[in-house]
Amino acid sequence: MSLRVLGQALSTMGQLQQKLDTISHNTANSDTTGYKTRKAEFSSLLNQQINNLSDPRNGQGRLTPDGIRIGSGARLGSIQPHLALGYMKTTDRALDTMLLNENHFYQVEVTDGANTAVHYTRDGSLYLSPVNNDTEVMLVTKDGHPVLGVNGPIWFDADFSDIQIGENGSVVVTRGNVQEVVGNLAVVEAVRPRLLEATGDNLFRLPDLAALGYNADDIIQATDQNASLIKSGVIEGSNVNMAEQMTDMLVTQRSYQFNARTITMADQMQGLINQIRS
Repeated sequence: MSLRVLGQALSTMGQLQQKLDTISHNTANSDTTGYKTRKAEFSSLLNQQINNLSDPRNGQGRLTPDGIRIGSGARLGSIQPHLALGYMKTTDRALDTMLLNENHFYQVEVTDGANTAVHYTRDGSLYLSPVNNDTEVMLVTKDGHPVLGVNGPIWFDADFSDIQIGENGSVVVTRGNVQEVVGNLAVVEAVRPRLLEATGDNLFRLPDLAALGYNADDIIQATDQNASLIKSGVIEGSNVNMAEQMTDMLVTQRSYQFNARTITMADQMQGLINQIRS
């Protein structure tokens, strides 16, 4: 019995430590633009251990099949992003934008070595990066990743006097008295946002579609380019609720403490048993 209790406590402590790590990550990103709170979800654990003992006496009085011991505990089922909108912070900067719907994302092109893939982000702080000997500029994220428009990365001649981003994602530049639409942000909707994988740097990506039996269209879909998708001159703050995070941290720490105490008490009981036997 003591070994079973120890196994349950050790298993649960390991999972609680992961939840504490998640809470720490949330609190560290409480001021990160567009950051979404991650929530740890637990599930009950039923595990079986086969000990391969063949002595018939091992089965006496058992209610489970001979040679199998059943134990329980808890495990971290998943860590899911909570995509509720964060607070709106006014900056009056033309390239600062905020998505107005919960499950909407910007698309960015991320290059890792020789591999280039599309990732998704809620961070609407956009910048212009010089290209082609400074004759043109490209719309990028704060980390330098190209922001994707309907027709791919958005770049245009650098000789403009003003730039604005419309509610439908249109990028409009002014040259003299002439305005020109140089691109449209390709905002997408995550219809199954729980399947997106966090990759760090406030980015998400599609999971292994073949393993899950999904197509990309089952998870990510295009939005209506004529709808009001974006508000410019503002950024979306983190949706981390610090009071909730502190409460979760205290509860998790207390649970961790109780499981650690269980191990200590089981060890003390085993010591008493050994003293009696001797």
